[in-house]
Amino acid sequence: MIKRSFIGLTEPKLMSDLLESGPTEPEAVPIPPRMILLLNEPLDSTKESRIKKGDMVKKGDRLFLYSESADCIISPASGTITTLSPVMNNSGCACTSLTLETTTGQDENKDFAEYSNVPDIESAANFLNGLPGNPPISQLAAPNSKIEKIIINAVDGDLLTTTQQFVLSRYRDEITQGIDLLKRLTGISDISLALPANMAKLAAFGGVNLIKIAQDYTDSLPEMILQNHLGISLVPGKSCAEAGVCFISAEGLFSLVHAYAAKAPVFKKFVGVIDKSGKMTRVSVTIGTPIQEIVTQLGINVEEKDRVILGGPLKGVSVYTLDYPVQADTDNIMIQAFNEIPAISDYPCINCGNCVRICPANVPVNLLVRYLEANQYQEAADGFDLLSCIECGLCSYVCRASIPIFQYIRLGKQELMKLEAELETEDDDA
Repeated sequence: MIKRSFIGLTEPKLMSDLLESGPTEPEAVPIPPRMILLLNEPLDSTKESRIKKGDMVKKGDRLFLYSESADCIISPASGTITTLSPVMNNSGCACTSLTLETTTGQDENKDFAEYSNVPDIESAANFLNGLPGNPPISQLAAPNSKIEKIIINAVDGDLLTTTQQFVLSRYRDEITQGIDLLKRLTGISDISLALPANMAKLAAFGGVNLIKIAQDYTDSLPEMILQNHLGISLVPGKSCAEAGVCFISAEGLFSLVHAYAAKAPVFKKFVGVIDKSGKMTRVSVTIGTPIQEIVTQLGINVEEKDRVILGGPLKGVSVYTLDYPVQADTDNIMIQAFNEIPAISDYPCINCGNCVRICPANVPVNLLVRYLEANQYQEAADGFDLLSCIECGLCSYVCRASIPIFQYIRLGKQELMKLEAELETEDDDA
């Protein structure tokens, strides 16, 4: 929602969406006969995979691609692995897609049960990574972690998104339990709850400070929460965790509480589905469910040239197949009719200055984008604050030339990381 000044003396503000009054129970999407699991590791023909076509897996099994793999994916259902194939994820990185043909009976792996009675962060990192809401368990469990403060984030990070507000509103008791669970898991007692100011009237949460966030969209961004409410300004290129603060979403905390209560990993994700008319339907769906299953159940007709977006209108990413699965951090699925898709151009910047004026990080966006268009990523970082960008998406929203600035910035950061990794490898080999 855009809020404009009546007398026109101030800049328009982009306002975050608030939870609807009396939200209904999410529509349940059953476990589909075929699920897609994404491992953030590329297939390598020189290595022998631990996962093979025909393997039977149980719900809760940890699936490692190779013997030396550090990361795994937890199977959200029982079934048989039918294919392994190389794919690109929605960030353009090489990963591996597993197709799981599910079974009617859902056998469960019970390995986590013996650790659930006495919570500790190491066992949580081993068995509960990738829960709905994507709680940053590995970040909290890192041996060199500098985290001293945890912020439970019940503020949604994009427009048209209300998942975190829904969880806070519907599951207040579980959030209260989660505060105590976090303290036992991490030993960190400095815990705050960031929530929309209009929800501050909710019952008090014991042992936690409330951070009331204004409806102005920029106030909802983690970096701005640190700056405006904690007085912490991040060093360019550094994360919130490196500044000693860890953000965990309300849904991520709810999933942790649910997992310890069930003594097993949980996989039900709350997702808002926005159809071509703008109507939003909230669903409860298992991670790994292809988008096709959801839109079919909701009766949404997706035509060939329609756009499917994971996320909101500012930071969402288009996917090019309805086989793409729901992930741990999928809060929204948007369907745009092909004749209503906003234009994207290759026109040059017209120096209107809108992107510079609206940038909350004070990045010289109009100059930065020129270097990104020319693939000069190191120069963009050294001279024009590429790493200061907090990826709010506002620059693309206000660009009069319809330049996809936000996408250029995300690509630039990704390519810069690849360049730095290559240089480190060269140094190690020297």
